[in-house]
This record gives sequence, C-alpha cells and structure tokens, in this order.
Amino acid sequence: MKRAAIYARYSSDLQTDRSIEDQVSLCSDFAAKQGLAIVAEFDDRARSGASIMGRDGVLAMMDAARDGKFDVLVVEALDRLSRDQEDLAGIYKRLTHIGVEIRAVHDGKADIVQVGIRGLVGALYLQDLAHKVRRGMAGVVRDGRNAGGKAYGYAPVPGKPGELVIVEEEAEVVRRIFADYAAGKSPREIAGDLNAENVAPPRGAFWQASTINGNRKRANGMLQNPIYDGRIVWNRVRMVKDPDTGKRISRVNPQSEWQEEDAPHLRIVLADIFAQVNGRKVRATSDKPMKKNARILSGLLKCGACGAGMSIKDKMGRVTRIMCTKAKEARSCHNTRPYVLDDIEATVVDGLRSRLDDPKLLEFYVECYNDEHKKLYAGQGVSREKARQRLAAAEREYQRILQLAIKGVISEEEAAEQLPPLREEKKRLTDELAVIPEPPKVVTLKPALVARYLRSLEELDAAVKSGGMLSLDVRRCVRDLVTSVTVFPSSAGERPVLKVDGYLSSLVDEGLSHRFAVRGGTMVAEEGFEPPTQGL
Repeated sequence: MKRAAIYARYSSDLQTDRSIEDQVSLCSDFAAKQGLAIVAEFDDRARSGASIMGRDGVLAMMDAARDGKFDVLVVEALDRLSRDQEDLAGIYKRLTHIGVEIRAVHDGKADIVQVGIRGLVGALYLQDLAHKVRRGMAGVVRDGRNAGGKAYGYAPVPGKPGELVIVEEEAEVVRRIFADYAAGKSPREIAGDLNAENVAPPRGAFWQASTINGNRKRANGMLQNPIYDGRIVWNRVRMVKDPDTGKRISRVNPQSEWQEEDAPHLRIVLADIFAQVNGRKVRATSDKPMKKNARILSGLLKCGACGAGMSIKDKMGRVTRIMCTKAKEARSCHNTRPYVLDDIEATVVDGLRSRLDDPKLLEFYVECYNDEHKKLYAGQGVSREKARQRLAAAEREYQRILQLAIKGVISEEEAAEQLPPLREEKKRLTDELAVIPEPPKVVTLKPALVARYLRSLEELDAAVKSGGMLSLDVRRCVRDLVTSVTVFPSSAGERPVLKVDGYLSSLVDEGLSHRFAVRGGTMVAEEGFEPPTQGL
C-alpha cells in the first residue's frame, strides 16, 4: 500500500478553519478509495495561493517529500497547491523528480498538460479577481467613502465599511500641525514640540518629521493628505508582488490615473490654510537630483545613546557637523550635541592605520579567533570521527548483503529482512554527522592585503585632510574594514568616545568562508585607539 500525504489550504481570513477540515475529510475519503495509507497532513491557513512565500505548510510538505516520507500527495484541487503558473509547475517538477505523484480529488492524477492548464486558469483567476477588487474600491470612492487605510484624525463607523467620522481630539492636532507649518516652522520642529508635550503619534512611540512631511512624488504625509482638505484621492499607488521574495511593493501611478471625489464632511483644515501649506511645500522642494554623499562614514555612524543613525546637522564653512537623527528629527533622544564629522573621520582613519600597521596586534586577533574556535569544537572531533567510521561500516555491510542477494547466495526474503535496518542505520548516522560541525579551519594573515589596505588608508588620510575627492577603491576599503562607528555622548568641551566595529576576514586567508567580527576597542576623537581588550 502506497503512503500518502494530504495538503490543504484556504486563502482568506474571512474563511474559517472548517475549510481545512472539510478538505482533509474529502481527501481522506478519496485516498481510502484509491487504496492509499495517509501518513501525514500539511496545511496553510489564511494563506494566498498567489505565491509559496510565507507558506510553511507547503514548504514542510516539500521537505517531507525530499526525505521520502510519502509516495503520493493528495489535494482537493491543484489550485490548493498554488495559483501561480511558475510555482505550480515548480512543485510538480520537483515532486515528479523525487518520485512523488500528485492526485487531485477533482482532477485525478496530475500530468504536465493538466498542470499547465490549471496554472494558466489560476493566474487568470487572480488577475480577474484583482480587477474586480479595484473596480469595487473605485465604486467605494465614487460614493464618497474611503477605500484606503485610516488617516490620523478619523475613526471608522462600525458596520459601515469605508465611512469615517472625525475624531475631534486628533483633528485639533492636525490643525495645529498645519498652522505651525504655515507660520514657518519646519516638520522637525513640529515633531519635536509634539514629542515634548507627549502627544500620541499615529503609530510608533514618537512623532517623526517624515510622518508630517511625507514624500512629494507619492503625495503622502500629513501635510499633503487631501482628506484633510475634504477630498478623497484613490489609486495614487498600486501594489505589485516581488516574484523572488513574495513581498508586496508599492509603485506610484501616473497622476492621470488618480481618482478624486469631494468629501466635505471629512474636512479638518480650512481650504486657504491647506493651499498655503502646500504652496510653501512646492516652493521649498527642488526637482534637482540630490547629490550622493561621498563621506567615508556615510551610513556607518550610530548614536551611542539610542542606537539610531547619525546625519548631517549643518555646515559651518568647511566644517560639517553631525548629530543623532532621532534627536534632530523628533527630539526623542537626549544626545542633542553636534559633533564635527571631519574629526571623527580622521580619528577612525588614524585608528585603522595604527592597527593595520601593527603585525603583533593583527596576529593577536587571529590567534584569539583560532583559539576560540578550537574551544568551541573541543570534544566534537572524536564524536565526528566515530560517527564517520560507523557510517562507513554500515555502508560496507549494506553493500555486502546487496551483493549476496544479487549473486543468489541469500534469498530475497533474507535480503528484505536485513537491508532495511542497515538503511535506517545509514540515515541515522548521516543525520548525526550533519549536526556535528566540521573541524575549524586555521586562518592566517594575508600580508599583501594588509599592505594594500594601508596604502588605501594613506590616500584616504590625505584626501580627508585636503578635502579632495575619494576614489571608489578608497571608500570600498573603509566598508571592507568597518561595519559601524558608534558615537557616545560627551559633555561640552570633551571629545566624544567612538566605538568601531569591523571585520578582519578581509585580511585572512581565502579559505575562510564567512566573515567574523572583531570589535575595534575604543578610541577618542583626535587621540587614536586605546589598547584593545582581549575577548571583545
């Protein structure tokens, strides 16, 4: 009797778990009539068939099939596996290669023609469903109801989909934001004031400037939301699914495709205030492309107080100052002191050079790494060798019995009795070996690469001091050696303490298959590295 597994799926939270039980019951009856023994059941609850991403049930089923745990997969219909042409064909191809056949209650045994037709029908169904959903949402907007998410300042009306009512307490905050911006305040200042007064934000713990300002091309953000002006605008963006990750990504639609309807009952901000604010935003926004930041530590700097990134605060002549982005954008971090970026860059470069120029220090790091891996592997080497020897012995015995059966020395019944236990023993030992790590590889320094990085750092140092352009190789050099630079708060007049985290794998032999991190100790701006601490 062939072993069978059942797979069931339903796609919407509006359906119930009963759908899974009904499918399993139907498949069980079908399997009994087919003379199949059910050995496993897999399901995905409230998971779309548009992609296999995020469907643990189908992935577990594929893993079990690869392990040889069943011979036949039973489903209610092929679209339960997937409605995507590529995914359905891929599942069929892989299961067929393993030797597992698919039988559908409504379609019978799956073949390549049936899979192709069902995949096409499923794809057309999803496309048609998307068109109908969009048509329905367009009708909702024409009725003056909201087809999108809930905006700050509104609450949904229970039992009336798409209808909103104004929440007066939040509406006052919206009016205040518009009034402050019209009076000349920046979104950062407005967010800071709201955070200082502990006004609850739309989401998260703090108000952010981006929540207020939004994105001009996407026309989002509170200052640009037309619902506050008594207008509902829909279809500004569309969602598409990434075929590689299964994640939904928003794409901006042309303005000609936007749908707009008046909704005067939802107006919170006076028309002249809304027009004044958006007129100011247009004047303040430039269509010129932003110049890419060429600073060597761009994206690597972190605040030591809250862990957020650090960004440029201002420029005073040739001096560029940075500060915590959270402190700047939302005033939600107490590290409000600005720091001179040029000093931090020079300190990091000097520190990297001093470490790379000290062979004993590099050898010390590599020695620590090798010693640590040896400690982690201690005691496992003997276990691995014993398991390897037992596996080899089981393989030899298996082949011996097999050859005896082929030559007729023993009967088929005797072979059938002796081979299965040996096969199980081989699988058990193979699984045991898989979880015991390989012996650690001893890494060694690559002097040529150390020399190359030193030359790049010399060029980097000269460029930083002269304000010249940095080559791509030089910027890549820093990215290879540094993963983050944390700036810890300091009192006025004191130099900030920096913590540099970086990689040494760029400096060791090619055989190392993964990057290992080494914390670069502590250094004080303009004073270089302090001695490293073992174990960090």
